[in-house]
Amino acid sequence: MNAEILADRLERWDIASMNRKLIRPDLTAIKEKIGRTPVVKAAADAPTVPAVPAEATLAAGGGSAPGGASAPQGTGSPRRKIAPPEQTNAESFYYLKQMQSKTPMVIVLQDDEKLRGVIEWYDKHCLKINRIKEPNVVVPKHNIKYIYKQDEEPRIRRSRGGKKEESSSPDVELPLYD
Repeated sequence: MNAEILADRLERWDIASMNRKLIRPDLTAIKEKIGRTPVVKAAADAPTVPAVPAEATLAAGGGSAPGGASAPQGTGSPRRKIAPPEQTNAESFYYLKQMQSKTPMVIVLQDDEKLRGVIEWYDKHCLKINRIKEPNVVVPKHNIKYIYKQDEEPRIRRSRGGKKEESSSPDVELPLYD
């Protein structure tokens, strides 16, 4: 008895699916609304429209460059520009590059204090800095004013006078990180 019910249901479903009609919108009407001309299969049916070069349109002030971010002229509303991604991962890429090469960095804090060291790891909210002869430190990112490589640190300029300053103590060894 179950087989008869199942066969009856399948038969009804088959008939119902055959009677269904696929509803498709007419794409030519939609294309005309947005300003594009539909592709016509027969060349004789297509109206002839003189081609206007993009330079002439731009010179007349009536459009944008090809491939621009606005809709064709006469549609009423320009297309919106695509918003840039919220996160570009540039910060992560920079930190990873400096961590892998163990580049000596200078971190300038909001109060103009300078920390020198190598970035060991970073987080969404902080950096861990390894320092020589000083304790390692975790610095919150909101407290950082800017960061630069120690090699790019501005050099002290000497005056152009004829006298050259002698170094105060030539045998003093400067540490790599202050």
